[in-house]
Amino acid sequence: MPDITTTGDRPVTLHYTDTGGGGRAIVLIHGWPLSGEAFRTNIPALSAAGLRVITYDRRGFGQSDKPSGGYDFDTLSADLADLMSALDLQDAVLLGFSMGGGEVARYIGTHGTGRLAGVVLSSSICPALAVTDDNPDGAMPVEAFQDMARQCAADHPGFLDQFTTAFFSNEDGLTVSEATRQEALAIALQSDPGAASMTIEAWATDLRDDCAAIDVPLLVLHGDGDQNVPLAASSQRLPELVSGSSLHIVAGGPHGLNLSHQAEWEQAVVEFVAGL
Repeated sequence: MPDITTTGDRPVTLHYTDTGGGGRAIVLIHGWPLSGEAFRTNIPALSAAGLRVITYDRRGFGQSDKPSGGYDFDTLSADLADLMSALDLQDAVLLGFSMGGGEVARYIGTHGTGRLAGVVLSSSICPALAVTDDNPDGAMPVEAFQDMARQCAADHPGFLDQFTTAFFSNEDGLTVSEATRQEALAIALQSDPGAASMTIEAWATDLRDDCAAIDVPLLVLHGDGDQNVPLAASSQRLPELVSGSSLHIVAGGPHGLNLSHQAEWEQAVVEFVAGL
């Protein structure tokens, strides 16, 4: 499988996959604590629709390098920019899933949309999850993210086991098979414990200004049963910041929409890209 090496003073190697072909490129950016492998079962449908599908593993996760630092959104979005440049992607679509939405937002806030035709944010942490004086509609205070990071650092396997259960659950319980959850857990366990902990703290980043810089078509996908990133504290707020964005709410959808509601998720993505 191919790799790229990032630029900068402390380069890292990022593992990626690329279906190739002459269709529009769509870059799928995975959520915490997974890797590009999380989209394995979605790739055939996207590819069958004529898309060139690219995934990569965030630093610290999957098969990418696992350095001791660089887990803030400035660095993570710079990694994405290096991938876009190395593959010379133009007129592409970025799909940021969960934490991956942070990379997409900060990438646009820093590098603009010159390489992009559209954006998809799925189960995203955008625009600002941390409750602060000027962001009372967030999900929880910064201290709660810090506490989660400490819990993850203290018991990496146990925290991931609990998290992946919530990842695929709505208020009625697990929405996928236990086998599917176990596959996700196996991917999650490839993450570096330090990286996993530090990236949790990044979830508290205020991305409102970055989201407001999105000036290409935006599709927002989110489940109303999401137990990890509540809809009201996240995606439901994006239309206020990005005019003309389209919000697709999946009834009963948990955080892991791409597997729990796979057909609906894939159809929404394919139809959005086809309309660009």
